[in-house]
Amino acid sequence: MTIKEVAREARVSVATVSRALNEKGTVRVETRRRVCRAAEKLRYAPHGAARSLITRQTHTLGVLLPDLFGEFFSELIRGIDLAARRRGYHLIVSGSHGDRAETRAMVRAMRGRVDGLLVLSADLDARELEANLPFEFPVVLLNGAGKGVFDAIRVDNYGGASAMVRHVIDLGHERIAFVTGPAKNLDAAERLRGFRDAVGRASGASALEIPGDFREEAGYRAAARILRSRPGPTAVLAANDAMAIGLLSAFRERNVRVPEDVALAGFDDIPIARYMTPPLTTVRVPISDLGARGAERLLQTLERGNGNSGREETLPATLVVRSSCGAQRQKRTVAASRRPRPAAAGPRPLDLNDDSEEARDRRFATLSKEDTR
Repeated sequence: MTIKEVAREARVSVATVSRALNEKGTVRVETRRRVCRAAEKLRYAPHGAARSLITRQTHTLGVLLPDLFGEFFSELIRGIDLAARRRGYHLIVSGSHGDRAETRAMVRAMRGRVDGLLVLSADLDARELEANLPFEFPVVLLNGAGKGVFDAIRVDNYGGASAMVRHVIDLGHERIAFVTGPAKNLDAAERLRGFRDAVGRASGASALEIPGDFREEAGYRAAARILRSRPGPTAVLAANDAMAIGLLSAFRERNVRVPEDVALAGFDDIPIARYMTPPLTTVRVPISDLGARGAERLLQTLERGNGNSGREETLPATLVVRSSCGAQRQKRTVAASRRPRPAAAGPRPLDLNDDSEEARDRRFATLSKEDTR
C-alpha cells in the first residue's frame, strides 16, 4: 500500500497526506481526519527506508553490547528503551560476544540504519570506533573512556569496590578473596584496582585474587580454589553479582554456610540479588538509569546536530548491606573461636578457619567429588 493510494482514497494530494500523517504544515482538521481514516482503512504504514532517504533520519538508535544474556544487560536495555520510546525512537540491539572482528563488523553494519550509537564494549576503544564510523557520527560510550572524542557515562567502580572492602574489614575480616572480571573489561579493571588499593591501605589485611569472567560458572569454579587455599579467606568478594551467585551455589553444595563460615558480597545489585538466600550484600550500580542517561545524552547530541561533545560523567555506586556478609551480627575478630554448634543430621558444615588435619581431610574429600576431575 502506497501513499498515492491513501491520497486517492482520501481525495487529496500526496503532499497533503504527507503533511497530515507527519503532523507538519497546515492541514484542516477535517482533512487530517479523512486522511487518517483512509490510512487506517488501507492499513498504510510509511516506508521507513524511503522516509529516511528524504529526512536523513531513521528514528532508530543502535545499541552494541558485549552480550545480551543476564539481568545486567536486560536492565540496561530496559533503561535505554524507555528513554528512546519517550522520544519516538526504536532500537537495534546487537551483542559481540567478545569477538573483536564481529564488533567492528557490527559497527559498520549499523551505518545508515541508525541515527546514533550506544556502545558498551571492551573490544573497541574511542579511536577505533572513530575510524569505523562516519565523521562526527553521534556515539555515547557506556562505562568506557571517550578520550575527548565521544560522550561517555561511567559508574564509580573504583569507589564501589573500595567501599565494599572497607565494609568487610570493619566487620573484622582480614583474609579477603576477590573473584575478578574479564581482563580487558574496563569495569572489571576499575573494581580490581579499588579492591587492591583498599586492601593495601588496611593494616594486616591479605588478599587472594581468583580470575573470573562475570559469569555464574566462573564464581562456581572459583569456590574450589577458595576452599583449597590455606589459610582460607573469611570474606569473598566477587566483581559482579552473577559470580557471587555462582559462589553461593557452590558453597551451599559443600555445606559452607554464608555468612557464618564465610562472608560473601557481589557488585551491580541486579534484581535477583535481594531475593537470594541469604540476600546478597552488593554495590548498587544504577543499571537502568545508566542506560536511560546514555540514551538521553545521545538524543541530545542528535537534537543539537553539531557532533559529539566529548563530555564525560560518572554515576555514583552505592554499598547495599544485606545479610550475606554477616553485618547483622556484632563486629568480631575472625580468628576468635566460635561457640560449639548443635549436632545436626547429615554432613557437618565445613569450617574454613579450622586448620586441623581432620577438617582438611573433610574439605578435600568434598572438593574431590567435582573439582579435581
